[in-house]
Amino acid sequence: MSNLPRLRPEKLQLFQDRYRQLLADGKILSKHELDRQYNLFRKSFGPEALQEFDGEELLNFMHNHGNHEGLVYWLEFKNDEDFQTTNFGGIGGGSALKFRVFRRKETGTWQTAPKRGNAPVETSVEDAVAIARSHRDQLIRGVEVIEDFTREPSDDNYAQLQVQLDEVAPDVSRLGWGHKYFSLLCPDKIDDIHSEKWQRYHMLKLLQEPPQTEGRYACAGRFVAAAEELGIPLNHFTGLLNSVHGGLHGYWRIGTTSGKKGESFWEMMQDQGRIAVGWNDAGDLSWVDGRSETRNKLKDYLTDLGQTSSTTVGRDATQLVYFVHKMSEGDIVLAAEGMTILGVGRVLGPYEYFAGEEFPHRREVEWLDTKHWKLPIPKEGLQSTVRPLGKFNENLLAIEQLIQTGGANETRPVSRATTRKIRLDGISGRIQSVLERKGQVILYGPPGTGKTYWAERAAADLAAISTFGRLFNDLQESERTQILGKDHQPGYVRLCCFHPAYGYEDFIEGYRPSADGGQVSFVLRDGVFKQLCSDAIASPQQNFYLIVDEINRGDIPRIFGELLTILEKDKRGKRIILPVSQEVFRVPKNLFLIGTMNTADRSISLMDAALRRRFGFIELMPDSTVLKDSSVSGVALKGWLDAINERIRNHVGRDARNLQIGHSYLMHDGHAVKDIRTLKRAIRDDIIPLLEEYCYEDYSTLENILGKSIVDVSAARIRHELFADGQEDDLVDGLLSPFAELSTTTEAISTDEAREAEEASEELDEDDES
Repeated sequence: MSNLPRLRPEKLQLFQDRYRQLLADGKILSKHELDRQYNLFRKSFGPEALQEFDGEELLNFMHNHGNHEGLVYWLEFKNDEDFQTTNFGGIGGGSALKFRVFRRKETGTWQTAPKRGNAPVETSVEDAVAIARSHRDQLIRGVEVIEDFTREPSDDNYAQLQVQLDEVAPDVSRLGWGHKYFSLLCPDKIDDIHSEKWQRYHMLKLLQEPPQTEGRYACAGRFVAAAEELGIPLNHFTGLLNSVHGGLHGYWRIGTTSGKKGESFWEMMQDQGRIAVGWNDAGDLSWVDGRSETRNKLKDYLTDLGQTSSTTVGRDATQLVYFVHKMSEGDIVLAAEGMTILGVGRVLGPYEYFAGEEFPHRREVEWLDTKHWKLPIPKEGLQSTVRPLGKFNENLLAIEQLIQTGGANETRPVSRATTRKIRLDGISGRIQSVLERKGQVILYGPPGTGKTYWAERAAADLAAISTFGRLFNDLQESERTQILGKDHQPGYVRLCCFHPAYGYEDFIEGYRPSADGGQVSFVLRDGVFKQLCSDAIASPQQNFYLIVDEINRGDIPRIFGELLTILEKDKRGKRIILPVSQEVFRVPKNLFLIGTMNTADRSISLMDAALRRRFGFIELMPDSTVLKDSSVSGVALKGWLDAINERIRNHVGRDARNLQIGHSYLMHDGHAVKDIRTLKRAIRDDIIPLLEEYCYEDYSTLENILGKSIVDVSAARIRHELFADGQEDDLVDGLLSPFAELSTTTEAISTDEAREAEEASEELDEDDES
């Protein structure tokens, strides 16, 4: 071990303290249990077991995801009292393409993808068997090489092992599942971190420059040596790394000056606690994601704006995709001016758009250090505004040393800045149609299906069309204020929410207590709806919209009172006398109501019949198609949501259709969630509590929906430890384990293909820049 760096003293102490804590909390397997599971896997799938099979039987034993006693199922999903695969490093997520041969769920045919980036093609059983035989033989030869490896753990020795494995097992040693197989058979020599990116990430966090040799086995000597230094099993050491270092994050260089004017925006970024980039006329780019078609659309958009030349449009589009989509909470950013680093920060929030301001595309950050310095290789990313760092380990190591060892921080206190008739389409178009026909509409459906979102969006667009002849997003800021209002100045779109204590006096009129000179008296006041009617009558050329959120949570007949008589479209303008004030009252034709109703709380059939006749109804159910081609850490969002809802319908019982999970829980700012941290929060804080409510703390039913990796039935609890930083791989495995065949679906495969195409296009752009 003489040529390997030892753990730094502060790291050594930290690991020792954390190890004692993990042991006390039962967060890691005992040595006895580790050995038991290693021995079980060897007995089930070691070289001797693999040699017992051949032909189609071998193919199904190794590569059929539907076979729960098969190799690929054990490697990716098996989590029960016999064997917990999540304790040995995750390879979950993505599609079955990662195994290079698989049986497609929809057709039952065998598919293969010979080369990275190639679409899977159907293959004969005979050819699939030949691949399985090759995989089996390579696994056996690889195990022999590793078991014969007896040299001390050094970079040179493991570099030679890397070469040997690539020679004898080229088709499996370079894949994550092959690495996991070898680590399970030789757990004292091969670590169970199955991603080279993760291995090198942990090296940098240990403040060690990764080995020069590339490959999944090159870093293993470092991990083996560190485990020996601590005197603990290698499996326990990698668990410590995940616990201490948390989730994987990226490193970025962000330019701080305007390319055209040379004006510096660093002071604004430092004061407001944000990073920002220009492209001022591009507008809100929240719609940008990583799909190639979106990227092409962005290229065309930038070209039409004249914001970029034809020679740089690809580079500019890539940089904006980086900033809006690729960058994630927890990433480290370097604010730079030329070769000088002005500040190092950690990203705290998602992309934001500040209309009307210079450098309007922004993200909130926490500045960790604001000394001026230079990277060891200062030219990395120099010609770009937004650039991922990682080409040079020396630079990443320097960043980590600065963050971990600290130094004088000169950060300032951070502040937190915060006509032609147009026909709408989609759900907004349906709302527009019902309002024109009936004057009021209720959007109903399970939670998370976007009812309030669509109500607000449609109301804002319809009011904008009525007032300015344009859609809401096309308005200036002052025009938007007229639509939505500001402070004590009400707009044309207003919102209220019904609840059990909400009454007629809140909605129409009633006496309310008022203190004057120490005396309490009761004053007759107009309610929300009466005031809106008055404003609408005073401005007959302008349409007004009232959104009543959670309309079914109130006592509707009591709240509406005599209003039901004049609410119908053909009775608008008819006068009645209000019983309290004795005033004449009417509902004008230019006022429209949009209600939302959560059917998980109350079925539409329980609503007052008279009210149902006066409203139009639009059902909004979970729409997983909006998540198509979206994947977070290998979890194909559409397929996962569909699978969860299918289990809800099968296990929750009566009215389960109205108790499904809506797609909006997996969305942020109108787009699918883009990073694992946001996904974790959505599942932990929104979806799981909702399912617990549906199941009335019946954890057996919860297990039937979420799977035993997430739900501990015996302890009647959710395994919340899976949502901690550093447990992302285990969480992904747990989310996917009930749906083993999900990775073989067309959707999962197309998501993988889209990601590979995106990465390939970015690599081409980077080559062009260099």
